[in-house]
Amino acid sequence: MSKMSDQPLDQDGVDWPALMRAGIRGLGLRPAEFWALTPAELLMMLGTDRGATAMGRVRLDELARAYPDTPQYSPKTEGQNNG
Repeated sequence: MSKMSDQPLDQDGVDWPALMRAGIRGLGLRPAEFWALTPAELLMMLGTDRGATAMGRVRLDELARAYPDTPQYSPKTEGQNNG
């Protein structure tokens, strides 16, 4: 039997005891609820998710040009002769 390391990490580098404490003690999850979560869901609940950063002005302007709010079709003007 090999000697246990000082760090409680599994082969993938996950500290399961710490995650279980955070989920079960910290969040008040039942064990079945904890094990039903994906790692991403648990991290989101703990507030440590690293989701996408907020959209900047440049990207907002790009989207506004690509998808303008001006209507391409208006039911009020359909059938009217605009020429």
